[in-house]
Amino acid sequence: MSDLAVRLGPTITPDPRRVIVKLFVPGEDAALTRTRAAALIDRIMLLDTDTMTDMLKETLRRFGGRHHDLEATFAHHHDLVRHRVPRNADLSRPARLLVGAYFSHEYAVEGAAVCNPSMIPHPDQSGLRPGQLRVAISLRQIGEGHLSSIGFATALLGPHAELEITDRSGALSVGRRHRTHHRRDLLAAGLSDDAWDNEVSAAMLESLPERFDDDDFEQAIGRLPADLVTRTTTQRTLEEMRRATRSDYAVAFPADLPLHRRVLWPATADESNGMEDARFVQVIDEDGRPSYRATYTAYDGRHIRSHLIASDDLRHFEITPMRGPAAVNKGMALFPRQVGGRSLALCRSDGETIGLTTLDQHNTWQPPVPLHAPHRGWELIQVGNCGSPIETGFGWLVLIHGVGPMRDYAMGALLLDSDQPDRVIAELPGPLLTAGTAERDGYVPNVVYSCGGLVHGDALWLPYGESDARIGFARVPVSTLVEAMRSSR
Repeated sequence: MSDLAVRLGPTITPDPRRVIVKLFVPGEDAALTRTRAAALIDRIMLLDTDTMTDMLKETLRRFGGRHHDLEATFAHHHDLVRHRVPRNADLSRPARLLVGAYFSHEYAVEGAAVCNPSMIPHPDQSGLRPGQLRVAISLRQIGEGHLSSIGFATALLGPHAELEITDRSGALSVGRRHRTHHRRDLLAAGLSDDAWDNEVSAAMLESLPERFDDDDFEQAIGRLPADLVTRTTTQRTLEEMRRATRSDYAVAFPADLPLHRRVLWPATADESNGMEDARFVQVIDEDGRPSYRATYTAYDGRHIRSHLIASDDLRHFEITPMRGPAAVNKGMALFPRQVGGRSLALCRSDGETIGLTTLDQHNTWQPPVPLHAPHRGWELIQVGNCGSPIETGFGWLVLIHGVGPMRDYAMGALLLDSDQPDRVIAELPGPLLTAGTAERDGYVPNVVYSCGGLVHGDALWLPYGESDARIGFARVPVSTLVEAMRSSR
């Protein structure tokens, strides 16, 4: 069976000019870590004032146009290392900024690849022609060291089969991190997941309000009974609780910064080695207001965890871990609305089977009901979803991927019952999309993979990663796709 989806012309390719500024501490990248920060600061302080001023001006001239508010970044990096500055030193502002410049470096967020997109309606639908839809596209950006972050692009769909990608140039920003209020129920679920449910954690949870901040947490420690404070496991338990609360954070971007210049960059220990494969979906609340949710894989170099992004406008983002048996692996994807009063998600908790999981009253994702296991030749190694279910008049359309011989990826589709989504009512017997000759070569060969498409103008629009190197687009009428499916009844 040949591919049903028809490829469209435009692609998104990695752009090495898309750079951010990261903290750089000389010596920390050595096999035997020994920071050289103090010695570097000593050498900077030996420079005379004119030399410092000239070097700062030249650095800002060369790099200022490539970054958003570079002086503020230099000031922040100086503050991170100022404990290395002699206490009796009174550095001028140019000197402080120059110190920050020496402790900074550029990082190309797409230096290696860009892949695994999802597509959602853009918050701004103004100024469009009839038949057009403006969409936001999330991107997995991969840079040096295989470190992934989440970026964005904007495109116009329609009328008909037209697709136009908006220019992606301009200085990037990782936003500003804000304090957030933690949820007691999610903290409790995380402690249960990680086997830290003991008398100390129970006493802390009892003392905390439903929503609490870091100050509330420290005050709760002060209220612990002396008999619990002296237990041998107490300090380790408290440290695990601190680690769990640090996984919650919020990031905001300036209102005038275009979406394609915003980067969600790893900010916690859980995601220190990458934020992978974000599956964005637009959700509608009970009042009819749209907002956005996304699941992604947080990777710390050894463990993977499913995390949740919530945003009303794709400018302010709140990030929290997901908890429960269904959230222990990659590839969770949320339904865009409740079904039968239940919050549902697709998952692959066993690593090879697509399942359906329900969120319980404690905000824990329950053990999944199996939906689809590998059984066709092109998917015998494993199957998984390619984004959130898409609501259609025929049922819930689920895009899937399968892995066959030579770790060759292909994409297919399932149809779930509208009211009982634990029932698969139809299945595409062959692939929807396979890696074409020009798509087989890349960072990871022979892979086509998506984190979510959408329906516009009676057609499915599908962004997909080509061998973890670049992003292509395809389109297929929904009726054509459904007609090609075979009943599973």
